[in-house]
Amino acid sequence: MLMNMKTLLAVANKNNFAVPAFNISDYSMLNGIFEACEEKKAPVIIAIHPDELKHIGTEVVKAIIEKANKANSPVCIHLDHGATFEQVILAIQSGFTSVMIDGSSLPFEENVSICKKVAEAAHAVNVSVEGELGTIGSTDPQAEAGAHTIIYTDPDTAVKFVQTADIDTLAIAIGTSHGIYPKGMIPKLKLDLLKVIKGKVQIPLVLHGGSNNPDKEIGESVTLGINKINISSDIKAAYYSKMREVLEDKGLREPNVIQPTCIAAMKETAYHKIELFQADGKASLY
Repeated sequence: MLMNMKTLLAVANKNNFAVPAFNISDYSMLNGIFEACEEKKAPVIIAIHPDELKHIGTEVVKAIIEKANKANSPVCIHLDHGATFEQVILAIQSGFTSVMIDGSSLPFEENVSICKKVAEAAHAVNVSVEGELGTIGSTDPQAEAGAHTIIYTDPDTAVKFVQTADIDTLAIAIGTSHGIYPKGMIPKLKLDLLKVIKGKVQIPLVLHGGSNNPDKEIGESVTLGINKINISSDIKAAYYSKMREVLEDKGLREPNVIQPTCIAAMKETAYHKIELFQADGKASLY
């Protein structure tokens, strides 16, 4: 079942769970995520960053749409951290059902302006829009872009942003960072801030930088009202860590021999996230 994120997350918001948004930049990883979500009867957001889209090509989106239409679980195809209007339009033309325009580094009024411009184009073709207020940190050069200093989302500003930006979902900053946290760095989420924002903002809330955070805090964030959590680094680390082990056998060369074990390792991480987000079995709600 293919749908946009507004429809997908309305159910999550009503029933108090979070839908995993797994970043995909490899076709075998895509197959594994679809399998994991079907097995867990969980809705899923296939997230693709512009850099990932450039790597796999827009043609792959057609295959994702076909897989989604055959799936028993709800699927959304989402552009993650679109940086420009042009990137968003390319995603819409390619078949994405949801887009994010990340104006979080811009002054407030400019952030609102670019969100409204994207929303005007996206909503006309039933594509949902995610905006971001506040900034997410970044922990390493391979991670998606982020700020050196986290700017936490102000609740009252969030209310004004949602009222004026015409977005369907809001990504907030409560202390997470993109990437894998370095040894000795332990993130601390401001869950009290999340409570206040949830009490003031009615649309679904999104948590970026969900990888490598303590399960206890992530689980609490779901209970307190987060409806979408982005996972990229954790599934890629599981996939490629196993691949490094497999490739110790220097004689291997066939992808259909190398990749299945890697997919299985990644799926174990995906299963854990699905359960942690309380998304398992929720496909029946759609």
